[in-house]
Amino acid sequence: MNSWVLKGVLAAAIALPALSGAAWAGGDDDLGCSNATLQGNYAFAVLTIVAASPPGPGVVVGLGTFDGRGGFTQIDYPGNGGTDLGLDEKFRTGQTGSYTVNRNCTGFMMINLGATVGVTENAFVISNGGSAIRAVIAKFTAPNGALATPLQSRIDFWKVASDQDN
Repeated sequence: MNSWVLKGVLAAAIALPALSGAAWAGGDDDLGCSNATLQGNYAFAVLTIVAASPPGPGVVVGLGTFDGRGGFTQIDYPGNGGTDLGLDEKFRTGQTGSYTVNRNCTGFMMINLGATVGVTENAFVISNGGSAIRAVIAKFTAPNGALATPLQSRIDFWKVASDQDN
């Protein structure tokens, strides 16, 4: 009887890791994300450190909308760096782009910020089932086609939803 129990424990010890691997189906690179993971409105904040003259930080806040199919629009407001822009200053509008989400919840997005600003390409990761996104600027192209001065950036997105929508 003792050897029967030992054989059963040994069989279970071999079978359980195999079964748990099958349950994950795609392993660590398949977390089930897709373009549909990002849908709706997200508030965002950007902090960029520019290594140019004059060097320093830049900040932007805005609202982006993911359509769940790879399309993106946003409005934003650039920080003023201490300059009084006045209360009549408006959010910049008309910014459009696209995004692609990988199954491992990473992705890339391209946003045309307008003819006078340029195009940004961002790399991102999705967390909390799509309620938060962390991103960095991977590439920025100025309106004249030149690549921007080296910079470091951080972009944080938070899903805009009421408690009832969650």
